[in-house]
Parts: sequence; structure tokens; C-alpha cells
Amino acid sequence: MNTTNLTIKEWAVEDRPREKLQKSGVRHLSDAELLAILIGSGSRNQTAVELSRNILRAADNSLHVLGRWNVDELRSKFKGVGEAKAVTIVAALELARRLPVSELPADKPITGSFDIFTLMAPVVTALNYEEFWVVYLNRSNVVVSKKVVSQGGVAATVIDPKVIFKHALDLWASSVILCHNHPSGNLTPSESDDLITKKLFDAGKCLDISVLDHIIVAGNNYYSYRDKSRIFG
Repeated sequence: MNTTNLTIKEWAVEDRPREKLQKSGVRHLSDAELLAILIGSGSRNQTAVELSRNILRAADNSLHVLGRWNVDELRSKFKGVGEAKAVTIVAALELARRLPVSELPADKPITGSFDIFTLMAPVVTALNYEEFWVVYLNRSNVVVSKKVVSQGGVAATVIDPKVIFKHALDLWASSVILCHNHPSGNLTPSESDDLITKKLFDAGKCLDISVLDHIIVAGNNYYSYRDKSRIFG
């Protein structure tokens, strides 16, 4: 059916996103149709699906890019997206980011770099600024806590070993894993990244708290200092 210049109510039932979801199941809907269900309605000149397609097109058809936009950016970029629609989009994408983390078993030990990537990618991938996190492990390599220690940039002067290892001591953590994101998508560690890794490795060694790895997340990929045999010591 040609849906051009028709409202969603005028579409055939099987073409309407809500009805299509109920009839065929959620996996049969496109990203634009799912987004249209979230925003509920379009504007005077376009349906919710058309508006959703325009939003996705502006985000290079990437949910990761869309997830980096805040409420004000969505409102300013798209006619027909008010505060309520923008808030709904931002909230839905945040829930999607949290889902993989919430499904991780609480007692599952960390066995390698991919486990940390799986844990942290949903938290930092969509950010358009850098965040530096520390994951704290017990003697069984089970995560007991994860904590953001810096936002907006990574530099040796920003990361305070005293704060990081005080939390480790409070938790009786046996080891830590460092993690931060590169919003640019470039996986290559910077000189500052190397300096931070060595600085924290040396501090942990003094306290008998091992720095097991430093993971850099960039989009759907990651860099592991441990896998590259670049953990200092």
C-alpha cells in the first residue's frame, strides 16, 4: 500500500506499527516503526513513521548515534519532536543500554577482556564524551562494584589513584580492571592512556591490588592492554 500523504489511521491495518507488532511480532518491525510507536504521533505534514525515518536518517541510521543525542538536541533538530517525545526516545535508548548489564549473573566470574567489554559497552558506547570507570573484583574474579571516576576527558592529573584504591580497600577487592571509552571511534591508546595504566598498575602493586587490564571501548570494538601484552610490570 502507498502510504504517502496518509495518516497512520488511514493505512491498512497490517501497515500500522502497533497493529503490525500485535499481529506479526516485534521482530518484524523496522527501527523506524519501533521508534514511531515510541513517539506516538507525527506532525501536521508527516506521520510518526515518516518522522522516525527522518530522525534515523539524520543519525546515519545508527541507534548508537541517536543514543548520543540529548533531549534538547532532539527537540532542536526535528520539527514535530517536543519535550515529551524527546524524553521518551532518550529514556528508551537508555533502557536498551542497561539491558545487557542487568542480565549478567551476579556471581559470574570475569574470564577475559570480552566479559568486561560486554559489561561496560552498554554503559559508555553511546556517550559523546569520555568516562573512566573502574571495575572491582573479589578473589573469585566476580564483580563486586563498578565506579565512574572521571568524566569529560582522561588525563593523568584527573585520575586520582587514592580515590580508586580507597574504594578497593573499602570493598576488600583483590583486583581492578580499568575501562574508558573513545567517542571518536579510534581504538588506539593515547600517550595519556599509557601513562594512566602504568600509574595505576604501580599504585596497585604497592597495595597488593592487581590491575588486571585496561579496556578502551570505541563503538562496537574494544582494545585490551592485557590481550596486547601491554600491562606493565
